[in-house]
Amino acid sequence: MSKFDYDLFVIGGGSGGVRAARMAALAGARVALAEEDRLGGTCVIRGCIPKKLLVYASQFAENIQDAKGYGWDFGACRFDWPTLIANKDREIARLEGLYRGAVEKAGVTVLGDRAVFEDPHTLRLLNCGKLVTAEKILIATGNTPTRDLGASHVISGSELCITSNEAFHLKELPRRILIAGGGYIALEFAHIFHGLGAKVSLVYRGEKPLRGFDDDMRDALCASMQQRGIEVLLGCEFTKIEKRDNCLHAETNQGGKIDCDQIMVAIGRRPNTMALHVEKAGVELGKKGEVVVDDYSRTSAPNIFAVGDVTDRLQLTPVAIHEAMCFVETAFRNNPTRPDHEHVPSAVFTTPELAAVGLTEEKALGLGHPIDVYKSTFRPLLHTLGGREVRTLMKLIVHAVTGRVLGCHIFGDHAAEIVQTAAIALRLGAAKTDFDRTIALHPTAAEELVTMRTKAYSRKP
Repeated sequence: MSKFDYDLFVIGGGSGGVRAARMAALAGARVALAEEDRLGGTCVIRGCIPKKLLVYASQFAENIQDAKGYGWDFGACRFDWPTLIANKDREIARLEGLYRGAVEKAGVTVLGDRAVFEDPHTLRLLNCGKLVTAEKILIATGNTPTRDLGASHVISGSELCITSNEAFHLKELPRRILIAGGGYIALEFAHIFHGLGAKVSLVYRGEKPLRGFDDDMRDALCASMQQRGIEVLLGCEFTKIEKRDNCLHAETNQGGKIDCDQIMVAIGRRPNTMALHVEKAGVELGKKGEVVVDDYSRTSAPNIFAVGDVTDRLQLTPVAIHEAMCFVETAFRNNPTRPDHEHVPSAVFTTPELAAVGLTEEKALGLGHPIDVYKSTFRPLLHTLGGREVRTLMKLIVHAVTGRVLGCHIFGDHAAEIVQTAAIALRLGAAKTDFDRTIALHPTAAEELVTMRTKAYSRKP
């Protein structure tokens, strides 16, 4: 008879926490999971899924515009924001039910409460005040948007802004919105609101958005945004935000004065470790508040592990799920398994999309690789009759000596779908000659990856 109430207690019901709880229970462990909100976490409730639904909604206006070139005329179009939000909420409720049903069916005890540490094996459930014990504990509390607008200074007015959390529940579509940030969340919402008919300005203090992505892709996306009518203000940050009558008034360091309906802050996220009292359990936190873990997701407390965004390794839902699976193998199947963070594909669901897997030019050079670069820019077949000036950019980074493909980067329609498949090739160590020997599927955009024969240029470290 165990001296603990549970073999595993999971704090957080997001993608990583739910997967770990369910798989540990299926492995025979007695598992409990505490989640004070709905199951599904950021991805299902206020992130990937609802955001992708809004992305789809934002693209219909352009699709209808393209249809005219193909002989279709739908007449006057009207968009209704409340209908979209209501339908989105209904779908999220359905998905949350599936998550809950799957984890409960596996035998996990789901507690609608907030759990905090009392010691390395004891947790307090704050709503009911009950103490529970567990042999092993998994921290999977994710992260949350930050509202800190200050870079080199602090300004007032952040309390007047919304984050991505509130953007999903606005009562009406803003006529004009300012979005602060240069990461994928800021860029995706800029395209969402623009596509739905709002006037959008993106304010970013850096020299170009999407730090960490390939420079050619960043440039292509920035040019596309400006061509579409999204105002992109680079090297820019707010100096003042205040409420004036029925609008918000913002001023920038470039002398801009803008009145708008909403200001959305998407400048970063912080790990959800505040008030978790991890110090009582001997769990070390990093400078950003992230849970510090080793290669096997174990914290400084031997019986406590952490997976997902709270560790600030790779902030992607499939990565959290992968880490959860590795944790179960390590902790409950006597098969120590390290999460593999190489060749992880990523996408920015702008319009068009930007997706990538593997190394950028600069990263490859920084690792000492001599490289050959192949690029192709073209107008997709869809837009030849659609009439809009839309361009696709594809790029392969190839090791100049071994011929191995080190990176694949795409800006264009369906980029994410193409890169998901390309990720398999990169993981298997495919060479450029393997791409060249693959017969193209015509007519597709993806065929460009196997028909690029002319090297654009070479670079050495």
